Amino acid sequence: MTLTIATDRRANLFGSLWMIASMGAFAIEDAFVKAASATLPIGQILILFGFGGALVFAGVALVSREPLFTAAVVSRTMRLRVFFEIIGRLFYILAISLIPLSAATVILQATPLVVVAGAALVFGERVGWRRWAAIFLGLIGVLIIVQPGTDGFSTLSILAVIGMIGFAGRDLASRAAPASLGTAILGLYGFLSIVVAGVLFSVWQAAPFVQPDVKTWLVLSGAVLTGVSAYSCLMKAMRTGEISAVTPFRYTRLIFGVAFGVAFFGERLSTSMLIGSSLIVVSGLFILWRGKQVKLAN
Repeated sequence: MTLTIATDRRANLFGSLWMIASMGAFAIEDAFVKAASATLPIGQILILFGFGGALVFAGVALVSREPLFTAAVVSRTMRLRVFFEIIGRLFYILAISLIPLSAATVILQATPLVVVAGAALVFGERVGWRRWAAIFLGLIGVLIIVQPGTDGFSTLSILAVIGMIGFAGRDLASRAAPASLGTAILGLYGFLSIVVAGVLFSVWQAAPFVQPDVKTWLVLSGAVLTGVSAYSCLMKAMRTGEISAVTPFRYTRLIFGVAFGVAFFGERLSTSMLIGSSLIVVSGLFILWRGKQVKLAN
């Protein structure tokens, strides 16, 4: 019994470290993408970033001898996952290129709240009134950050909200994705979705492509490498420790994102952002804690 508890704690510790590494890498990826947006059109960034990540995951799949295409890839669930991935990536990258990185990162932290609400509505999972109250409290935190109807409101912040909803839809679709699809294949088609998003946006924007200089190529390469690493660390985290123990460390992305925004882009934290982010984090942590209590009671 003691050995089992010690093993579980060790797994949770390493799972938490993988999650922190993942969130740090995602924040670095965001910073690279925001830096690239200063010289390249958004559509071109999406295309180059998506192709780079897809090539890496395709290589991993080939080395692991995983087939790049099976019938499961075009299942209804995977089609939904690709759709939401396109929405999430497109609007979130638009957000981090047009609004402060810290603000976009904070809004993104509401994703777990929307996932829990979606799980109740789509999968019929039981969510009691306490967790529903926490979800609404977290969404109020988003409204405090966005500030609709006030002088501080920026319509561009809606981009981050749409991106967050897209990522929540992707996560819900991932839960129902065929178990036969491994991390590399999910990563491959996730990054190919980014390419599709880039092509669609480029057609709509009709902006001419720009020849990247050496510095921009290095920035894009950094975005690809950190993006792939972040995704891989996230999958490792979710498969190492207990989900209830590992998931709270998702919120470390907020710390990394805000820190990078302040340090590298000269952003300032407003009172509304601090209050809103606090409500989002507290709500998310309560939902995770309450979910664990419900499982123990059952």
